[in-house]
Amino acid sequence: MSRDICIYLEFLTDAHRAQIQKAAGAAGFVPHFFTLDQFEEAKVCVQHCEVLYAHSPELLRAAPASLKWYCCSFAGVDPYCKDPSIFANPDCILTNSNGYGVTIAEHVVMVTLMLLRRMPEYEEVVRNHGWSNQLPIRSIRDNEFTILGTGNIGVNVAERVRGMGAARVVGLSRSGRAHPAFDEVLPISRLNEVLPKTKILVMALPGTAETVHILNRERIALLPADAYVINVGRGTAIEQEPLMEALNSGKLAGAALDVMDPEPLPSDHPLWDTKNLILTPHVSGNMTLGYTCDINVEMFCADLASYAAGQPLNGLVDRTLGY
Repeated sequence: MSRDICIYLEFLTDAHRAQIQKAAGAAGFVPHFFTLDQFEEAKVCVQHCEVLYAHSPELLRAAPASLKWYCCSFAGVDPYCKDPSIFANPDCILTNSNGYGVTIAEHVVMVTLMLLRRMPEYEEVVRNHGWSNQLPIRSIRDNEFTILGTGNIGVNVAERVRGMGAARVVGLSRSGRAHPAFDEVLPISRLNEVLPKTKILVMALPGTAETVHILNRERIALLPADAYVINVGRGTAIEQEPLMEALNSGKLAGAALDVMDPEPLPSDHPLWDTKNLILTPHVSGNMTLGYTCDINVEMFCADLASYAAGQPLNGLVDRTLGY
């Protein structure tokens, strides 16, 4: 009897499929490929599969208790951790694909430069057919960064801004464990101490109960007036109303949000018209960069070999922690 894998993804190339075929064959598995317009076919297939590689809560919910491993092709797995009933098998392994560091870090660099070089204000000048070009700008060089979250994304951001001459890069994590990409790593419990000295705050946190509104009204008030906030983690991490108030009143220099709450953002939401705010529709990660897709498939194939050998999986998620 074959050991089957149901693969329900939209980004796979012929080369990716061949790579998975080879890895599956070596591990003693048979892969079955489906695109996103083949949900019903995938739903039938998953009934006899040991492994599911996808990002579909609906398909996972339809899977039987015989499913032993769900590999989520996204980094964020909060939909799967908040609702344990989504797994028919309570012991089903959950892994994620945290290979988004490069593309999200490049997005952070892009919006950081846009904010430092006053692009939201210059866009307004140009929109009004004006020609004002003397706004004081700042640089990544000699600037200070606080990165909330020191996982794959936070590390990639730290490495890039350091390469562009950042004066100091401080990370904050749950453990406060040191990492060579940062000048210093502190526990998140010291966030209130760090915020008043923060110039550029980059938020790259998973969506968990502990991270909801971690940047709340009180903590937004601790930030200096010349600080910038960039969020590429989860929209729920920021209390949005006081953020909008701070931006509109000039008590905060600017912000860039790739994630917000809710998503999609309603057309009449006040975030759209907030001053000095760059909004992007959750595009910093995504599966739109070929390199990201390549890493995603490589991670799955590596974990498949480990799974077949009974070894620990690199992408393993602790569902009680949410990451």
